[in-house]
Amino acid sequence: MPITEPNPGEYRSALRAPDDFDEHWARTLADSDAFALDASFTPAWRRAIEVHDVTFAGFGGHPVKAWLALPAGTTEPLPCVVEFPGYGGGRGLAHECLLYAAAGYAHLRMDVRGQGSGWSHGDTPDPVGTGPQHPGFMTRGVLDPGTHYYRRVITDAVRAVAAARAFPLVDASRVAVTGESQGGGLALAVGALVPDLAAVAPDVPFLCDHRRGAELATAGPYREVTAYLAVHRGHEEQVFRTLSYSDGVLFAERATAPALFSVAHMDASCPPSTVYAAYHRYAGPKRIEVYPFNGHEGGEAVQDAARLSFLDEIFAR
Repeated sequence: MPITEPNPGEYRSALRAPDDFDEHWARTLADSDAFALDASFTPAWRRAIEVHDVTFAGFGGHPVKAWLALPAGTTEPLPCVVEFPGYGGGRGLAHECLLYAAAGYAHLRMDVRGQGSGWSHGDTPDPVGTGPQHPGFMTRGVLDPGTHYYRRVITDAVRAVAAARAFPLVDASRVAVTGESQGGGLALAVGALVPDLAAVAPDVPFLCDHRRGAELATAGPYREVTAYLAVHRGHEEQVFRTLSYSDGVLFAERATAPALFSVAHMDASCPPSTVYAAYHRYAGPKRIEVYPFNGHEGGEAVQDAARLSFLDEIFAR
């Protein structure tokens, strides 16, 4: 059922980054750079929009899938929107996500390793094993930042931007990142770790202020954390320290590209105060669309229109 937080927009997170937060990510991305990106683009579907089947090397050199869509017959490089799926979803089928290409942009939709069997089809395995976990992805390797699942996924997301830029009909100077829920959290991470993006557009972002999310959420994947801690008593500080390395609040204060957020005030999966926690810390120019009577679905098509208007404004500069 929906949650009601009094004045969620007034919330300010007390979360602080671990001393080695920046070093952790610099080392992780440097390690990934040891692997050639090896991005390949194979024509897969063509009507008024053409879609390419993409493979690139992500974390550990592991192959990650994506789709890249753009208007058929494109001859000049286009601005590109890189999108990350929500929790449990994958890249889907080639013809499913055509909004940005229909708007005249290139669009790369990344698969999420190990996911893609919840609500949208995926094709990318996660070959890395971890210790005991609660069913789902949040607690995979959660006792160590080096083994945590989201270290791999965030690295994949950074490499996805590089893969998009490797396509000859993408204007590498005009790349934005977006996503809903988990995808919004990944967009914030990439916004911090890739310094020359044109824009960041996180919708009802997950992965923000994990501890507060675990304390307040009545649905969704934050509940995996509370279920894990209900069994693994005494690991609370260790778990939340690991989760902090993937926290959108800490990434937000390191991101400077123009941003459009959205938040839903009846969101039971990503409590609105957790979204505001990241929004208030965001270091670049920002604005937020607020949906007072919506849950985790957020603004849906209304937000799509707002996001397209925002991107049109950014890409026209």
